Amino acid sequence: MEHRAVETWLTDMDGVLVHEEVPIPGAQEFVDALKASGLDFMVLTNNSIFTPRDLRARLLGSGIDVPEESIWTSALATAQFLLDQRPDGTAYVVGEAGLTTALHDVGYVMTDRDPDYVVLGETRTYSFEAITKAIRLIDGGARFIATNPDASGPSQQGKLPACGSVAALISTATGRQPYFIGKPNPLMMRSALNKLNAHSETTVMIGDRMDTDIISGLEAGIRTILVTTGSTKPHEIEHFPYRPTIVCDSVADLVALVGRGL
Repeated sequence: MEHRAVETWLTDMDGVLVHEEVPIPGAQEFVDALKASGLDFMVLTNNSIFTPRDLRARLLGSGIDVPEESIWTSALATAQFLLDQRPDGTAYVVGEAGLTTALHDVGYVMTDRDPDYVVLGETRTYSFEAITKAIRLIDGGARFIATNPDASGPSQQGKLPACGSVAALISTATGRQPYFIGKPNPLMMRSALNKLNAHSETTVMIGDRMDTDIISGLEAGIRTILVTTGSTKPHEIEHFPYRPTIVCDSVADLVALVGRGL
């Protein structure tokens, strides 16, 4: 079967373009090629701590120039989901500026008085008091939403507990499971496609993790490219019951493919 030309590129950020603050060789050249091609593209991240403006500044600090409007976070996808589900709703939020700003921007009111939703996001300083309040509000009938299921995240000092781990704590206390918005939920891809008015048949997703990036692309009907500069190592690919469309060493290998078919 002949694939249609790629008109839209989606790419993960951590493990594909950067490691923490360190740029991956070829990342800036790849982004430059995307910008020069005139094709639509979006950088996706499950990180809900930062706003797109913050992330643009962080990427610029690594020498990678991505426009603010080309960054799509699990916080933005969560805000879009809540706007579609229950416009003008209320939420008790455990998270940082990336999430609270996204929810404010779609007209949500932040409150701890009988909110429609408890929304759990990523933060570097989880408060036991805030988690306790979230548990009591969920017990009281609030619906439980979480931005992403990542159990841990990286830091300069080592592993950090992330949204999925804190969600498990709340679930254990309440007996209620959250609805996760970020990857591997294909909703994250779908919301990015909708933002770009793009079509899955002419889109490709680049990621470094088989169990999040590649499966969510696959389930959204998108061609997928696994780069081996991040989480999933080449020898691990065969352990999964699905495959990416293409496997390559790094994003540097993709510069020549921009504007061409796969």
